[in-house]
Amino acid sequence: MGKNDIPVCPLISINSGIDMVCSQGKCAWYVPSVQKCSMYLLAYNALLEANQKQRAPKQQ
Repeated sequence: MGKNDIPVCPLISINSGIDMVCSQGKCAWYVPSVQKCSMYLLAYNALLEANQKQRAPKQQ
């Protein structure tokens, strides 16, 4: 198992200096249907939206 296979909690890892393991189903922020943290989903969606806004002026 590689390092990228272990899910890391972005919330409890902040300012700890150590990547804390995600508790998945025991966490209120975990979305079981997609097996991802809701914080990850928020950040990913924001990134997609920012990329889309940057591409829009170039296409005009």
